[in-house]
Parts: sequence; structure tokens; C-alpha cells
Amino acid sequence: MAFDLVFFGGTGDLVWRKLMPALFQAFRHGSLPEGGRIIGVGRDELSDEQYRQRIQSRFEQVDGDKRPQAEEFAEFASLLCYVRMDLSQPASYAALAKRLAERETDSVVMYLSTAPSLFTTVCEQLAANGLNTSKTRIVLEKPLGHDLASNRSINAAVGKAFKEQQIFRIDHYLGKPAVQNLFALRFGNALFEPLWRREHIANIQITMAEELGVEKRGGFYETTGALRDMVQNHALQLLCAIAMEPPINAHADAIRDEKLKVLRALKRWTPETLSQHVIRGQYSAGNVFGQSVPGYRDETGVSAQSSTETFVALRTEIANWRWAGVPFYIRTGKRMASREAHIEINFRPTPHEIFKSPMGQANKLVIHLQPKDGLELHLFAQGQSKRGPGSGGATLSPVHLDLDFDKRFGSQRVGAYERLLLDVLDGRLNLFVRSDEQEEAWRWVEPILQHWQNDTIGPRPYAAGTWGPSASSAMIARDGFCWSEEV
Repeated sequence: MAFDLVFFGGTGDLVWRKLMPALFQAFRHGSLPEGGRIIGVGRDELSDEQYRQRIQSRFEQVDGDKRPQAEEFAEFASLLCYVRMDLSQPASYAALAKRLAERETDSVVMYLSTAPSLFTTVCEQLAANGLNTSKTRIVLEKPLGHDLASNRSINAAVGKAFKEQQIFRIDHYLGKPAVQNLFALRFGNALFEPLWRREHIANIQITMAEELGVEKRGGFYETTGALRDMVQNHALQLLCAIAMEPPINAHADAIRDEKLKVLRALKRWTPETLSQHVIRGQYSAGNVFGQSVPGYRDETGVSAQSSTETFVALRTEIANWRWAGVPFYIRTGKRMASREAHIEINFRPTPHEIFKSPMGQANKLVIHLQPKDGLELHLFAQGQSKRGPGSGGATLSPVHLDLDFDKRFGSQRVGAYERLLLDVLDGRLNLFVRSDEQEEAWRWVEPILQHWQNDTIGPRPYAAGTWGPSASSAMIARDGFCWSEEV
């Protein structure tokens, strides 16, 4: 299956740090279709060979076992070429059209790894130059807009040039092995589905924490913030994967129809819930792994009076029969105590206790997303009593079953971007977001943004290297629960 894969922003951070290594792994695994060509597009004046050398130098920073040997890279580099373009200049697109016309392919993928402000211009110019043919697919990176109106505007512009089935709105969290296995866990096994409802589940927690700060992205983050960067897309997509009804089949629209129903069923915000159930924070100076780090307002590109949130915790509910009354908690932040992303499904305690269970604990299922990929099922077991079997006052101890995907599947595992790029090349839309999903997510998030605009207090400070503002713990404690690290 001959293909051309064009990276707009081909010299940028995302391409060399994530996308090229993912393509190399697919090449190494033998899963990258033959007859492919990878075209980097950028403003620098580079020859094909100079572009290959630049990518090779970047690959030296890739994690050890993913780093190519010299002979491996030489073979992979033969797929790479480069086109110099200024995306704001219509005349530049003729050079790309000429390069693409050099050979016949089965598909052409245009991957927009650029600022979202360029999405509309690029799509319009691709159409003007006849590069939006039926075999063209376009991949859009987040954030797709900064509010509902801008999201609709971008989607409308892209929709004029491409049909919905040609548009791949990427969310790399959906490509993670643990999220793939969440679908398999729910819909490929009979074990959990009868328990996956309000009668058996007490609460569900989604945590996405980073120990890093904004690094060199202070200017970008100032106009984005944690709510737009993580909640509107990643967190809500994970929530949909947990809460959706079983689709009628595994086709893309069947899955996305069910996710849309979840987004539409999320409880709408009121002035009371906005003030009580949404916590925003901003990291101040602190210690991370024994190293002193500056506060957010001291980062490069950040205003000294910034009110941008680097932390969000919120509580929501889904108003349907399966989930009525079950709180869903979402928490994400930068400069936190560790790099940890997981989903925690906390089950209700047994209805009648005949054993002495550990105080405040119940069964739970933990789906680890990073840095570990895997599943943990937390249970209780009775060890051998010193007084022998049948003695009274038996006490249970916590145990857990641990499925570590690294250990179980090893080299068979496919990384998130590798999986998603292969799906684009194959035309599979299952793990990509439809426009109506995105709009519904923005519609739900917008009242929070509007509430913050009118809030003169600003984000609550929290020391770098901690788990965020204490108000986050207070919010969940009002329901009688706590975050996992506080157990």
C-alpha cells in the first residue's frame, strides 16, 4: 500500500520527539506499509539529506532501546524527504503539489503538527491546489480551538475541504495500550459488565499528573491552561471510554455514537457546582525529587501576574440510569509529586460485613496509563490465623492481581502514536474524535472558562512537588472519599 505521509511542522518538537520515533518503531516491527514516503515540511532551507541528518541527530535523544542502530536508520532514512514551505504563502503549496505528483500512491496523509491558527489556512490552500482528493486524509493535533466558537470555525473550514471520514482528530491517550485494554476489558469479557454500574461502583477517579513544569512552553501555556490542555480532550475521552454503553459493533461510528451520548449526559454546571466542584491551582516554587524548581510565574514566557491554571480538579456526574449518583472525579496538573496517569474504579463495600476489612478500604480496579501500562485488581484475602482455621475475628488483608503489559506482551506492544499513525494509514477512525464529540466537550467546558473570567480570586497556589491545592482533597472528602495517595 504505497502512501505519502506529509508532516506540516516537520522540523518541530512533536515530529522529532514523538511522531518520527513512532514511525521508526513501526518500520522496525515490519508493520509500516511498504512503498511509503515521509515528507517533512518546514520553513528551514534544507535538502533531503540535511533533513535526514537532522532527524538522525534528534534520534540520539530517544530512549535507549528505541534508538536506531546506524544501519537501521540508514534504511529508514531512505523514506524521508523534505519540502521547504511557508504555510502562510499560497505559492508555497505548488512545491508540495509538485513533490506529491512525482509518483502514484494509494493514500496521502496530511498531518498538521502546527499551531491550530494555521489549520484553516492549510486546509484552504490544500483545496485550492487540488490536494484534497478522495485518497487524502488529514490529521489534526489538539488543541482544536480555544472555545466552542473557534472549534466550530476550524471544523467548518476543514469540513469545506474534506469529508468527515477523511478527518482524523487525534488524541494520543486513546492510542495508549491501557486504554485499548479498557475497551477489551469491558466489551471482550463477561466478568465486569454486570458490575459496571451505580449499584456496585462508589466513585471513579481519573488522575493525570506530571512532575514537569511548562518547560520552554510558557508562552503557549499562558493562552491554554490545564483545562484546555488536558481536561477538554484527554480526560473527557477517558471518561467516555469508562462510562459509555456497549456499542452495537466495533465500527468507528458505533463507538463514537456511544461516547457522544456520555458527553451529552454530563450534568450541566450551575453557579453552585462551579464554585464547589471545580478547583483550579497554579504551582509556586518548591521541590521536585530533591531539586528546587521555580514557580509558574517565574517561568520564561509567563506573566508575573498570570492567572493561568496549571492544576484542575473537578467533580461531575452522568445523568443516566447506569451512572446516576456516581461521582466522577478528574484531576490533572503540572509540577505534582510524580508522573502518574491512571483511572481508578472504586467499588462499593460488601453489603453485610462478616470479616473485619481494612478500615476505609474496598475493592478497586486501577488502570495505569503512565509511566506503567497495566491493570491492577485490588481484592481482600484471609491469611492463615495463628489460632488456626475457623477461629473467630478473622481479619482480611489487601492483595492485588497485577497485569503489567510490559512484562506480559513485551516487544509485541505498540506505542500510542505508533498505533494511531498505523490506523490513519489504514483509514481506521475508531480511535479518533468526531466533530460533534469535540463540540459537546467544549460546550460542557465553556461554563468553567466563563466562571473563571469573572472570578477575581484566581487559582489557588500549591507548592511544586505536591498533589495540588488542599481544596482538591476537601472537594472529594465532602463525599466521604479521598484520592488514592491519601488512603
